[in-house]
Amino acid sequence: MEKSLRQLPSVDEVLRNARITAMLENHPRMVILEAVRAVLASARKEVLSGAAAGFQGINKKECLELVVEKTAAMVRCSVQTNLRRVINATGIILHTNLGRAPLCEGAKEAIKMAATNYSNLELDLKTGRRGSRYAAVEGLLTSLIGAEDALVVNNNAAAVLLALSTLAKGQEIIVSRGQLVEIGGSFRIPEVMAQSGAKLVEVGATNKTYPEDYKKAICRETALLLHVHTSNYRIVGFTRETTVEELVQIGKEYNLPVMSDQGSGCLLDLSGFSLPQEPTVREVLKAGPDIVTFSGDKLLGGPQAGIILGKGIYIEKMKKNPLTRAVRIDKMTVAALEATLREYRDEEKAIQEIPTLQMLTAGQEVLAKRAYHLRCLLEDVLDKNTVALTVEKGMSAVGGGAMPTAQLPSTVVTVNPCNKSIVELQAALRDGDPAVIGRIQGDRLVLDPRTISDTEFQLLAVALAGALK
Repeated sequence: MEKSLRQLPSVDEVLRNARITAMLENHPRMVILEAVRAVLASARKEVLSGAAAGFQGINKKECLELVVEKTAAMVRCSVQTNLRRVINATGIILHTNLGRAPLCEGAKEAIKMAATNYSNLELDLKTGRRGSRYAAVEGLLTSLIGAEDALVVNNNAAAVLLALSTLAKGQEIIVSRGQLVEIGGSFRIPEVMAQSGAKLVEVGATNKTYPEDYKKAICRETALLLHVHTSNYRIVGFTRETTVEELVQIGKEYNLPVMSDQGSGCLLDLSGFSLPQEPTVREVLKAGPDIVTFSGDKLLGGPQAGIILGKGIYIEKMKKNPLTRAVRIDKMTVAALEATLREYRDEEKAIQEIPTLQMLTAGQEVLAKRAYHLRCLLEDVLDKNTVALTVEKGMSAVGGGAMPTAQLPSTVVTVNPCNKSIVELQAALRDGDPAVIGRIQGDRLVLDPRTISDTEFQLLAVALAGALK
């Protein structure tokens, strides 16, 4: 142990190394110095614990080389931004951990304009007076979907929170027991309700809730009837759900507002593409609820946002709620959402231009061609002795808490490494630039072309070649 400690170089010895000296030309001295100290501290700790096999039985020169190698790796990591580009090869279209919906070209250009220039975010250019940051998207939302008024905040949980705080703070909200969903990150509808200051009243059973259950629970303290579309799970079998239409009738009978949280927020009927029937926001609004909320970065295919549509009298109250200021959208979200919504003025164009819709509607023939093309690219750059490649049928998923029962047939490329374990290959791909995330099935890596853009195919091939070395 003492011998191994004596073999460790000093900080100055490492800094005088030619490789480290060269790095000083491109990286701040403080960054390199901190890395050297961290590597040496880690090495001493490992030696003292007896776990430092890498530093055992090597001479001083070899020890210096090992410290230099570890220092260089640490510096490379330290200068990378934490938010990095990732190639999504999982086949999960709205992958929450990978940022959900990629944006269309129009939205990217709009963000660039807003980020690099001043803009009329809150200025009415016609009058020269202060305007509303929501004006750019309110008109599009009301005309596209047929709502009376609209408001956009920074995510759907905020939209629900704002609506409940405005319409039912200190009073009761009635909701079906089978709709008390968890919306992600361990946040649940009852917790959002509690934060809004409203009181939750559960009715019915997990699998069955009837209109009479709501009527029996209505009292003087009731302020709102809430319907939550279970977009991230389904209850099947012996079930009965009170529909939005039925809730609206109850609301009229008892003079109570009705709110429907649609969650994933589908604007187009995609059932013609072999996808499950999902109620569109327009269809839900036609059923008559006073308020509808949904996400911008799920099936809509836009930026993260919480969209609130409905009766002007209620939307206006929300706009005046101080909470609106805390959850308002920024200029980049306004720009991206407006550009995305503009694509929806032509439904066929929207399917072609919005990546989420492209991936959802991709045909099996197209996916098969892309899978074989990807395999050809991989065969060109990979050593056949290091990997086995196959093309076979597979399944993609929608993800993002949307269409939970949807199974999307796909054609995938499988990678079976010969000289590395699948765990080692995964780690190497995550460490690349760009990083690559695929699916693991047994001892194989599965690459689904549904979620890989055409511009990423060559990058993926190069990344995989590097990871297999």
